[in-house]
Amino acid sequence: MVNRFWREWRGLLIFLVVMVLFRSAIADWNQVPTGSMKPTILDGDRVIVNKLAYGLRVPLSAIRVLTWNQPARGEIVTFFSPETEELLIKRVIGIPGDRIALINNQLQINGRMADYAMLADDQLPALNAYERHRHRFYLETIEASVRSVMLRPAPPNAHNNFDPITVPDGQYLMLGDNRDNSKDSRYIGLIAADRITGRAHTVAFSVDYEDFYLPRGDRFFQSLARVD
Repeated sequence: MVNRFWREWRGLLIFLVVMVLFRSAIADWNQVPTGSMKPTILDGDRVIVNKLAYGLRVPLSAIRVLTWNQPARGEIVTFFSPETEELLIKRVIGIPGDRIALINNQLQINGRMADYAMLADDQLPALNAYERHRHRFYLETIEASVRSVMLRPAPPNAHNNFDPITVPDGQYLMLGDNRDNSKDSRYIGLIAADRITGRAHTVAFSVDYEDFYLPRGDRFFQSLARVD
């Protein structure tokens, strides 16, 4: 009975095991259910994550057996929240040794303020009219890193300001590109290197939650790197 079952189903079982191991240790595609990384990543995007970007882990575990790289400032990474163990996706803002501050939602790294250039509405075609009306969009440039960010024009509050903090060894400071709607290091603290699972680099495909889950064809295989 067992031999017959194995003969009939071994191909499928081997395929499933290989797929689980591949997605656990080599590459994966992750659904983005929220808008914390808008305008770079939209809710409904499925992003490809390179799990070999920084090292090799034992499949189905957090044990890293080899390390050959470290997250760089400006990269988009996935990691497990130290608060809820939920898998999150954010941008690396501070690497070990950096001194980071946020002043009225403007980023300062190692004493240097980021440069901000306002983006026009027609540069953000994927966002709806309500979001474009309620936010201001900027090209944020600092330390050879460039990305689009969105901010709400509102009075300063505790979350768009924090005093300078020096990032210790083995830790990273994460922020969402949607600065006023992101549960990032301002809420959950710095992220240890061993919690980072990979680097996100491409939108595999995307569906529009507000339009009957229809596909957004123009986002298929779109790079997450800023290209000007």
